[in-house]
Amino acid sequence: MVQFLTQDKDFFPPGLSNKFLYLKNMGFDGFEIDGKLLLNSFNNVQSSVEQTSFPVVTACGGYGGWIGDFNEEKRQTAIHDISIILERLGKLNAKGIVIPASWGMFSLRLPPMIPPRSAEADEKVLSDSLKRLNEAAAKYNVNVFLEPLNRYEDHMINTLEKAAFYIEKNDLSNVKIIADFYHMNIEEAKIDETILKYSHLIKHIHLADSHRYQPGSGHIDFEKGFHALKQVNYHEAMAFECRVIGNDVEAEYRRSLQFIKDAYFKF
Repeated sequence: MVQFLTQDKDFFPPGLSNKFLYLKNMGFDGFEIDGKLLLNSFNNVQSSVEQTSFPVVTACGGYGGWIGDFNEEKRQTAIHDISIILERLGKLNAKGIVIPASWGMFSLRLPPMIPPRSAEADEKVLSDSLKRLNEAAAKYNVNVFLEPLNRYEDHMINTLEKAAFYIEKNDLSNVKIIADFYHMNIEEAKIDETILKYSHLIKHIHLADSHRYQPGSGHIDFEKGFHALKQVNYHEAMAFECRVIGNDVEAEYRRSLQFIKDAYFKF
């Protein structure tokens, strides 16, 4: 059964236990946590999960540097921090952490358009980072969810095809693909066809609409993508990763969750 998750929002109540109970009442099945909380406040996270029986299913962000960082010291920091997060996710019986190659570091679509490192060097660096994190993920029985970002946010991995290339080239057993509907809306010609092609590697989903606000407020055809997921018997998690627009953001978020459930269970 698919789990519907959310990242944190400013209008959620403070305190993890209060937050988790609030989200359970809203209709979510679990939480995608900021990795920083696992690094700095793990005991609080663990006790809040136990008190509320509301699971932390995945993590996203919260570590220093990037796995494809131009700065070697920052890359090593990313590998170090993510490895600790993976260990702590294992203790929570969670599924894994979402990581892109980088975010906001360089874009081939914006000036100066010539990166400080060659494509061959990018591949070498990313492969090294992913191999090391694959070992850690396997050790703790969790996954790394490799996220393709759109061309304006990263220059290394923009499509599911490119993410699959790294996984298959390096034979990474515990690195999977996260398919983000917002990024796919920009980079993939046919979202449903892409899902069908790489379904064997897709083990997590991020949800946001065409303008990066809550699903149902833009123009992405979620039903077509969800139909493809149903065809391949997708039964992992879907996490809301979006801003929220509207006069009553709590009500709008509730409507968005219902919109996604209606679209997914239509098939």
